[in-house]
Amino acid sequence: MPLKLNLPAQITTNRLLLQRLRREDADEIFHAYASRTEVTKFMAWPTHHSIADTHSFLNYAIAAWDAGQDFTYSIRQGNGKPLMGSIGFMNNDGKVQFGYSLAPEHWNNGYATEACKALMDTLRLLEGIYRISTFVDADNVASARVLEKAGLVEEARLKKWFRFVNQGNQPKDCVLYNLVF
Repeated sequence: MPLKLNLPAQITTNRLLLQRLRREDADEIFHAYASRTEVTKFMAWPTHHSIADTHSFLNYAIAAWDAGQDFTYSIRQGNGKPLMGSIGFMNNDGKVQFGYSLAPEHWNNGYATEACKALMDTLRLLEGIYRISTFVDADNVASARVLEKAGLVEEARLKKWFRFVNQGNQPKDCVLYNLVF
């Protein structure tokens, strides 16, 4: 039987509110980060070219949460506005892979690190979680630094390991990170 996770709909930090994605987030998601090539360059999913792409993503995200497979939170400032990005993870029976994206105007303020730490703190307390990891394009130095500041450690360098759809779908070297707990 697959591992069922009991996750909160909200996670709060000193500055941030992580909140389960909602359909009414569509416009903010599209404009804040999903349609912006500087954000999606290193993402595994394609840049959204229309609000319809964002609605399709939200339909998937809501159904996947309900099915216990994929859990995505919006990242907002503590007052609930504005939507700054998102963070989420896929659960493979206790082995978790996570990722995040953040609007460029919020880069270099520690928000991504804070969101990652909050998610890691939540996940490490859940019974049955035995591995938390992620990978980044080896050229994505900023995200690698975020992961290290959030407490993850480099586990491996993987040659030509992943095809990033927004980088011409060519195999790229990646760095695998995991959280030791």
